[in-house]
Amino acid sequence: QVQLVESGGGSVQAGGSLRLSCTASKSIVNINTMAWYRQGPAKQRELVAQISLGGSTHYSESVRGRFSISRDNAKKSSYLQMNNLKLEDTAVYYCNAEASTIAHVSSYMSVWGQGTLVTVSS
Repeated sequence: QVQLVESGGGSVQAGGSLRLSCTASKSIVNINTMAWYRQGPAKQRELVAQISLGGSTHYSESVRGRFSISRDNAKKSSYLQMNNLKLEDTAVYYCNAEASTIAHVSSYMSVWGQGTLVTVSS
């Protein structure tokens, strides 16, 4: 089964930190760009951060300086370190990867995780 599995969500007070992890299943062979998106209550899904195969990163303006994305290519994993969390960071966070699979090695597709909830309280 082609999937990404996220972990690390939970509840935290404003100003606190959380670290999200995302790991690809064995059926995923190659991964290009990895990213984290989020969808808050009554909001559209938005890009939070992305990292290229070579390690170049991009952040949304709302999280720049507070969040840090990284990846471990050997483990087919990405991470999102979230510091100084704010109430408005409350959302379901989704891992995304541009990946090829065992069935289609040379064809890349967008793969999504199931999402992990982050709740920030005052």
